Amino acid sequence: MKKTTFNSIPTTEQINKDIERIKNQIPSYKTKDVLISILNLIDLTSLNTSDTVDKIRNMTLKINDFNKTFPNFKNVAAICVYPIFVQLVKETLLVKNVKIAAVGASFPASQTFLSIKAAECELIIHKGADEVDIVLSVGSFLEKNYLKVAQEIEIIKNTIKDAHLKVILETGELQNTDNIFKASIISMESGADFIKTSTGKSPVSATPEAVYTMCCAIKEFFEKTGKRIGIKPSGGMTYSEDAIMFYLIVQKVLGNEWLNNEFFRLGASRLANNILTDLSAIEGKNEQIKYF
Repeated sequence: MKKTTFNSIPTTEQINKDIERIKNQIPSYKTKDVLISILNLIDLTSLNTSDTVDKIRNMTLKINDFNKTFPNFKNVAAICVYPIFVQLVKETLLVKNVKIAAVGASFPASQTFLSIKAAECELIIHKGADEVDIVLSVGSFLEKNYLKVAQEIEIIKNTIKDAHLKVILETGELQNTDNIFKASIISMESGADFIKTSTGKSPVSATPEAVYTMCCAIKEFFEKTGKRIGIKPSGGMTYSEDAIMFYLIVQKVLGNEWLNNEFFRLGASRLANNILTDLSAIEGKNEQIKYF
């Protein structure tokens, strides 16, 4: 792991003040253009114990037909599934600009042997995924075994090579913003292409405070290295207002250069339908849309 020196993050008071200002802006940003942009940031996700071949195939077919059904909207950024479904998605997905992502490395707990984590991620890419979402070893991090945390990420990144690696910090388990900032830096220095808030499997998922802190880390990392790292809020995101909140945080802290799906994703399962419903309302149709 490299040993770049980083500054301290903004105080909790500063972060909360900025978040309150951003919250007040949300209604004015609930526009057609912003919602279409947000739709194109979504990693459409299904990570349920009850997932079946038919369910994942049907979700993929919906992505294939999306632009026929909604010709004026942009498709989602990616489809995110469990490893066992990657080959199915690869064989079914026809849309070239939608990526295939899978969770790996003993998601969601990350509590197994490193050799198994690396092997699973390698197999995910072999089966056809473009991206792998792994969970930081939270237990090791809380024990301050930062070298172990970093080495695991480095080994997995080296295993999947040019495929994108998203490292999930599980911010709700990291106790404070100092830890979130530190985990962000360790992940980026160790090879993460994206840092992600949550698995969606713990009591606390993406929060504005966590995303703001992660964006501050990404900004400083970019200023020191020139490397642009992506951000992915994930978990507990249901309504357009939730997504707009994160959109505005990214815009304020990182700038418009991050407002595209190369560097900004939203991990969600229900968000896409609610955005489509809100777009319907803006167009005066007022239809409850359950497309996905």
